[in-house]
Amino acid sequence: MKKLILSMLFLFTCASVFSQKKEVDLIIKSANIIDVKTGEIITGKAIAIKGGTIINVFNEKQISGYKSKQILDGKGKYLIPGLWDMHMHFGGGDSLINENKNLLPLFLAYGITTVRDAAADISPSVLQWRDQIAAGKLLGPRIFTSGPKLEGYKSVWKGDIEVGNTKEIELALDSLQKMHVDFVKITDNTLKPDLFLEAIRLARKRGYKVSAHIPSALTMEQIADAGLSSVEHLGYALKAGSKVEKEISDEVAAGTLRGKAFNQKVMQTFDETAALAAYRNMAKHGMYLTPTLSLNYILTYFEKDNHKNDSYLQYIGKGLQKTYEGRVKRVEQDDAEAIAFRHELFEKTVTTLPLLQKAGVKILAGTDAGYLNSYAYPGIGLHTELELLVKYGLTPLQALQASVVNSPEFLGKKEYGSIASGKKADILLLDENPLKNISATQKIFTVITAGKVLNRSTLNSMLEEVKNSQ
Repeated sequence: MKKLILSMLFLFTCASVFSQKKEVDLIIKSANIIDVKTGEIITGKAIAIKGGTIINVFNEKQISGYKSKQILDGKGKYLIPGLWDMHMHFGGGDSLINENKNLLPLFLAYGITTVRDAAADISPSVLQWRDQIAAGKLLGPRIFTSGPKLEGYKSVWKGDIEVGNTKEIELALDSLQKMHVDFVKITDNTLKPDLFLEAIRLARKRGYKVSAHIPSALTMEQIADAGLSSVEHLGYALKAGSKVEKEISDEVAAGTLRGKAFNQKVMQTFDETAALAAYRNMAKHGMYLTPTLSLNYILTYFEKDNHKNDSYLQYIGKGLQKTYEGRVKRVEQDDAEAIAFRHELFEKTVTTLPLLQKAGVKILAGTDAGYLNSYAYPGIGLHTELELLVKYGLTPLQALQASVVNSPEFLGKKEYGSIASGKKADILLLDENPLKNISATQKIFTVITAGKVLNRSTLNSMLEEVKNSQ
């Protein structure tokens, strides 16, 4: 009888312990976890994921306290948050909607779990994809989008909301609010400088982050005072570093300085002391900058590699490829003098990158990939961008931070940016350490998006499906 009681107690205890185990969807064990904020590599920890969220990062010895549907062994692998591409474009008109949709798995296959769409002309589709992905009804990177951008009358860009006075700016912002856009984008093709500043102020008043191209007739100080959140493209930092920036802006406003003469004067008057002062003012105002080196690098050195035989073109639809032609034709017309000048301008521009970092301006990793932007590829392009950021002055850790830490911080998305309890389960497992060699971000073992595991075999199948759909 005593033995029977003891046996029953033992079984009851086992059942009680079993019932107390925490049930989760996925556990990742034995990986080298990279703290992308500090560069520290953490070992001996396991990660528990449930419902697309990290619920705990715990001592691996306590793994028996969990009941998991799946256990992923990350031994010898390096684990980081999923990558973000903070400047890309879906677009090209309704006839290219399907080709744009095919880019969604392409991003994931290269470890980009989040993208920021910086405006084009198929916003209704992009907004639909954004919501479907968020609801788990469509596989793709999380999307944050500006919807259509604000511009002046008769802009060269398709799909803009054209405004010419304060009332029209307010109406445009009303329409963007109804779309539930994630931020506001403004460009300067035909928008007058005073209305440009007014648009920034009005959008910020409504609580939006605002990213923009900058009119050459305005100084960076004026832009900062208006409240711009993010400068798109590095070239604007070069002008901001001129010791006569105000003079240059006034000459542009008067119509007496443009084109090559403008770029020559900017380069000739660039001054590191003036630049650091301007950049520190940007940092003081909380401004970010997205360099988008990829496209400029491709076009600058196009005579060395025209990219027309890139194997990656097998993943890009013919319609999207056709949108590359405008930029390509322009650079192909350059003579030796023009080629030398574009080299000089690019190499001068990239000297601003480490100065911006030194001054405290937060850098965002973005490619300008997609519609119109020749051979800057959705997916692999972000890895190229990270390599270029390192080539021109950032450390591998700073480049990673530009993608996975600064990006969610810019958008105020506190649920991203690190491997910790309460964060979204967007994760990359890499075969090699990207802190030693930034190119290791391309050595992808597994992608986890919203807690869903995409192993190497699945990623390869996704790429094959994209190729076959072209």
